[in-house]
Amino acid sequence: MKNIRRLSQGFFLFLFLFLFIQTESKGKDELGYPVKIFLDFDPLLFITTILSAHSVEKAFYLSLIIVFITIVLGRVFCGWICPLGTLNNIVSSFKQSEFYIQKDSLFKLKYYLLIFLLISSVFGIQIAGIFDPISLMIRSFSISVYPMFNHLVSSFFDGIYNLNIPIFTDFSEYIYSLFKKTVLPFQQSYYKQGTFIGILFFIILGLNLIERRFWCKYLCPLGALLGILSRFSILKRTVSEGCTSCGICAKVCQSKASPEKKDLWRRSECMFCWNCDDICPNNAVSFGFTNKINKASLDLERRNVIISALSGMAMVPLLRQNPLNRENYFNPYLIRPPGSLNEKEFLKKCVRCGECMKVCLTNGLQPTFLEAGLEGIWTPLLVPKIGYCEYRCTLCGQVCPTGAIKRLSLENKTKIKIGLAMIDKGRCLPYAHNRPCIVCEEVCPTPKKAIWFEKVSVKDRDSKTIILQQPHVDLDLCIGCGICETKCPVIDRPAIYITSIGETRSRDNQLITV
Repeated sequence: MKNIRRLSQGFFLFLFLFLFIQTESKGKDELGYPVKIFLDFDPLLFITTILSAHSVEKAFYLSLIIVFITIVLGRVFCGWICPLGTLNNIVSSFKQSEFYIQKDSLFKLKYYLLIFLLISSVFGIQIAGIFDPISLMIRSFSISVYPMFNHLVSSFFDGIYNLNIPIFTDFSEYIYSLFKKTVLPFQQSYYKQGTFIGILFFIILGLNLIERRFWCKYLCPLGALLGILSRFSILKRTVSEGCTSCGICAKVCQSKASPEKKDLWRRSECMFCWNCDDICPNNAVSFGFTNKINKASLDLERRNVIISALSGMAMVPLLRQNPLNRENYFNPYLIRPPGSLNEKEFLKKCVRCGECMKVCLTNGLQPTFLEAGLEGIWTPLLVPKIGYCEYRCTLCGQVCPTGAIKRLSLENKTKIKIGLAMIDKGRCLPYAHNRPCIVCEEVCPTPKKAIWFEKVSVKDRDSKTIILQQPHVDLDLCIGCGICETKCPVIDRPAIYITSIGETRSRDNQLITV
């Protein structure tokens, strides 16, 4: 069974990585099988989204399959399927010593975190995606691990190419081209918080060197939810009278479920890895379907449960103590992807998975830090200085698992305004320096250009008359895609920039109100 479990873990990790790599444009405005399907099977995000937004995408009902499997078989998702759990398992194999944290009640931390997240969701705060293992892994890979991997591989083959060794260099270029066609992205991406998010992810993996599967045992809220459901499972572990209490099963238990305590083993912690069954020298351990009642209770301290619930309630006003919650105040730099819901509904649904940022063709979508307040940390915003919103692209809506970004047809997408271009005449070349420049109008993608010119006669320093074309923005045609800001030749602080005002998703954030 241990070998079968390892095959299962390897299969689902490979499937996750394959779908992750496939979640990228292949030259068309459509995706085959994005990795969001793993999120669709996530019951924690299903429950918290329903509690916070009171609605959920139809695909999320697939998570009920995991609920059913857990009720029948127990917490097998954690031990057999979860890709983050598999990575934790792999890193745990490098741990040499048999040191275990002595505090036996630390496993309850994840249950208190679960209560905190559920209560926060009831009051409209959706932050479960920050801690959810599937969302965490997709976000970490999209924003940090995958770009780092691409940079590492590219630098390695560039170094070989620069050595210019006959035959060897040609062979390396052939291998590199295979990498580009299979596992490497179309372009190198850069994210403002890539280093920070990557460090957090590697800390989670590194904790396995302190104790095996540290995250799974003590911190994972999805594991806590499945642990509660697994208490009703009909697949149970039994120990026969042949048990000599040698304790060897406790040494191989992945989840610190106290298998040496026979009938008092913690069913909610057991990942059904079958290690105790495989290693038992007396074959005293077995798994089977039975109605026998497990005597061990979860036994969460009432005081800590109340503190967790009250903390979840207190988090709502705490996170919303910022000017963004004032009426008629908008952050001009908070430019959301086209199809995004109004800000309050958007924050109730976005699970910070980072898929929209991964598929962005120009790398313009970046994770927020404080631009949307702490409540909106790691949600997507467009940074036109880095990249613009491609006029004929709808990929971000296709990969969003919760509907925070609506899936749009190309026809509807081109009519969505995400902001408005503004001209800084003090920096614009035709205005401030009497230099000709028509870049913003040339790159404007709208069929009828949203940027138009006014021909003016000016005099240079030598009193010579020059005819210049000074740009203006058509308020009705500009959709705020940001390409004018990206391509502006004034590179340090562009002379034309995008502000969120005029966005379609808000009735109040408008330049001209009727």
